[in-house]
Amino acid sequence: LSHIIIVCGHYEGIDDRINNYIDEAVSLGDFILTGGEIAAMAIVDSVVRLIPNVLGNNLSTEIESFDNNLLEYPQYTRPEVFEGKGVPDVLLSGHHENIRKWRLKMRLAKTLRVRPDLISEARRNGLLDAEAERMIEEITTQ
Repeated sequence: LSHIIIVCGHYEGIDDRINNYIDEAVSLGDFILTGGEIAAMAIVDSVVRLIPNVLGNNLSTEIESFDNNLLEYPQYTRPEVFEGKGVPDVLLSGHHENIRKWRLKMRLAKTLRVRPDLISEARRNGLLDAEAERMIEEITTQ
């Protein structure tokens, strides 16, 4: 679309008389806000970041914090050791295949722990391959 208009409800919603002017209603989830501005900002932010060059690096949208119904793997920055906790050795190894496997396993473990419903949905949609299923089995039997 070349433009959108977001009408934000307040307290109880919007005046019912304007519903015939609305193309689509959007809900961000099962929670209550005092007004629709925060939800509108979330929609704007999630849409604008998809416009080329908005993020400065188009690769930034290729690997997301929520992708294929899986949550993101843990992130680490510098220093290598913070308050006695180090970055996992595999991430410092330079072995790209082992890093990929570790990241996938961490994504699966976090999703199983925090949002197991997403794993079920990923299975229904054929988003989990044999490798992911083996890792899920390994995670759940530990």
